[in-house]
Amino acid sequence: MEHVNGYEFNSKSDIKILVVDDREDNLFAIETILEKDNYTIVKANSGRAALKILLKEHDFSLILMDVQMPELNGFETATIIYERDKLRDIPIIFITAQNYEEEYVFRGYKMGGVDYIYKPINPDLLRAKVGVFVELYTKNQQLVFHQKKLITANLALQKEIEERKASEEKIRSLNEQLVENNNHLKIVNEDLDRFAYVASHDLQEPLRKIMVFSDKILSKQNEDEETNKYFQKIIESSRRMQALINDLLSFSKQSVSPADFKDVDLNILIREAITELEIEVEKTGAEFEIGKLPVICVVPVLMRQVFYNLISNALKFRKNSVNPVVKINAERVKERDNRFPMLLDNYKYYKIAISDNGIGFDPQYTKDIFIVFKRLNNYHEFKGSGVGLSICKKIVENHNGFIIAESRIDEGSTFTLVLPERPTSTSFN
Repeated sequence: MEHVNGYEFNSKSDIKILVVDDREDNLFAIETILEKDNYTIVKANSGRAALKILLKEHDFSLILMDVQMPELNGFETATIIYERDKLRDIPIIFITAQNYEEEYVFRGYKMGGVDYIYKPINPDLLRAKVGVFVELYTKNQQLVFHQKKLITANLALQKEIEERKASEEKIRSLNEQLVENNNHLKIVNEDLDRFAYVASHDLQEPLRKIMVFSDKILSKQNEDEETNKYFQKIIESSRRMQALINDLLSFSKQSVSPADFKDVDLNILIREAITELEIEVEKTGAEFEIGKLPVICVVPVLMRQVFYNLISNALKFRKNSVNPVVKINAERVKERDNRFPMLLDNYKYYKIAISDNGIGFDPQYTKDIFIVFKRLNNYHEFKGSGVGLSICKKIVENHNGFIIAESRIDEGSTFTLVLPERPTSTSFN
């Protein structure tokens, strides 16, 4: 059994031959000669009749066509047949009663014919030629069939290669995640290194001042204005050292556990943070525009500290001639934001933005401001340890959220937090 062009060929009876002649006696004669080979013979008495048959049936192995026919002759019919892609590979043998000139014969070949048979027809010659071209056509269809199988196999192979590439891509992604985790560990180690540097250097600087100024006081016999000035410096340096130590301790303790999370109205945390800053708010004449904030599951004391630090910064880095205005609003994250590519699927997130009209900062420092002890301003002009924003970042990330800063010099700053509505599976890792 042979599969060819979608058909199963069990015998010669599965081979179809179209015979086209305008004379019934010629059709009968050809059918009689070929019936010994058990071919399936389909007859057409004109070129138009042949074309009508070929509109519905395409599975002919050979066409035997008389050249001289009324209306459409054999050459014209062949031309029309070969204009259709589905029929272009069917061989045509022209049958003619005349022995034409070579130029005329060449015309038949040019039209697509493969051979000629002259009348009166020699039965043995007709059977031999039909057998040859039927076999050639069958072999050709077998090649087409195997080519299709090869294409299918290639497509399957290509799919397998693509799946393998996808697996390799997944492995590459996991490797990138591993590198990212290693980089995170590196950053943690760098934070520890900075801590050690601060402990051995920056923390010593206020102490050295205390000792120097104390020596100066001890060298004085009488209290006077200069003595009071030294006392003020001692007190200022001591307070700075205390604030720095407290911030370092706060930064080192920002770990969370599942039991710490509570459903909290963020409006309450904002009000509590503003209340803690009441003196500074009154001093600066600060105004607040607060939209409706959501209820989400967070660690209240830590999230209050985030708001406290961000609002405190908005008041601290204000313009001299303008009262600070702090705007706080929230919205649900409906679409993926390219700024936050690591949001997890199947989790709801809220975006909380805290904006001010302060001095702003150069956008090139957008990431630097979250680095521990990184300061963009002189501490004599703006009080602080350079740890506050690092604490905010650590707290937000411990909630499996994200924080970014956007700013321009003299155009204020906006700090945007993205927090999950509920703790995620990675919040406690």
